[in-house]
Amino acid sequence: MDGMVCSAKGCRRPATWAHLWNNPKLHDADRRKVWLACEDHRVSLGEFLSVRGFLVETVAADAIPAGAG
Repeated sequence: MDGMVCSAKGCRRPATWAHLWNNPKLHDADRRKVWLACEDHRVSLGEFLSVRGFLVETVAADAIPAGAG
């Protein structure tokens, strides 16, 4: 997990969570993009993706599936 930083604007805290998402208008159903989140931004980043219908799942940052990104 070294070097993984939260994706929230202006945040430089270490990421402990990964939101796996895709935009069905742009990506194949199997494609997984990743937004990293610290504990403080896990909910807000997840809600941002969820209300748009993009959030697929949230996993621990050290459990990001191979090929996601």
